[in-house]
Amino acid sequence: MSGSDAGGGFDAGAGVGAGAGVGLGSVERLRRYPVKSLLGEELAAADVTGRGLAGDREWALLDLSTGRVAGAKQPRLWSGLLGYAAVATADGGVAVTGPDGCAADEAGLSEALGRKVALVAERPPGARVERAVPEEVLAHGIAAEVGFTVSELGRAAPEGGFFDFAPLHLITTSTLRATGCEAERYRPNLVIRTEGEGFVENAWVGRELAVGPTLRLRVLAATPRCAVPTLRHGLLPRRPEALRIPAERNRVVPLEGMPALPCAGVYAQVLAPGRIRTGDLLRLN
Repeated sequence: MSGSDAGGGFDAGAGVGAGAGVGLGSVERLRRYPVKSLLGEELAAADVTGRGLAGDREWALLDLSTGRVAGAKQPRLWSGLLGYAAVATADGGVAVTGPDGCAADEAGLSEALGRKVALVAERPPGARVERAVPEEVLAHGIAAEVGFTVSELGRAAPEGGFFDFAPLHLITTSTLRATGCEAERYRPNLVIRTEGEGFVENAWVGRELAVGPTLRLRVLAATPRCAVPTLRHGLLPRRPEALRIPAERNRVVPLEGMPALPCAGVYAQVLAPGRIRTGDLLRLN
């Protein structure tokens, strides 16, 4: 997960119908992140399959010294990734640009990051990523040696891709108002415009959502937050409140057997694929 990689057995179950349902809001923004832990791109529309938005998190940087996937959850090593941006190309590849706006290749990334990395499109079996303990990062800073865990990627996602946990991440404008932070810090795929106060998507966990005419989702769990939202994202400066506010106001148990953790947003899996566009209505079925 973004903030916690936790597994669990999820039964996709049957799809949901296209009935009216209960209106929850509308899709305000669509975001795609072609390379894990790099800045992403804004979309007006996208196809969504069982593995999420087309082109999302299909690539990652592999730390050749450890064999682990590079991820900004370990900011002492990888906070610099959030200075680079990735866009999907028409031929199925990816283009990476650096903070100066110039194209960046593996050699340039390795030199800037101080570790030799390779851009890979296939998730190695048992691929793992380090996650620094977020409270320790808040207390001691991103350059400090802090405790961390090592977790397997994509335990509630189909094979392929570099998802922390599940193939889709949603966050509401209600949650963004509660934290006072930009959506980019939380790296969602869907930003949902909602009218309620606080962390309203907590109530969607375990429910099925209809988005637009055909897309159907099941919300699996609240999204535990790591140190990533607090880091500099491109031109956005560091903002510790992006984690501190959820820690104070929205500690919930994401999955059975886990402790209460700071959460913002929810993870979802795809029950029925479809095309999604900004402005699509979101309904609870």
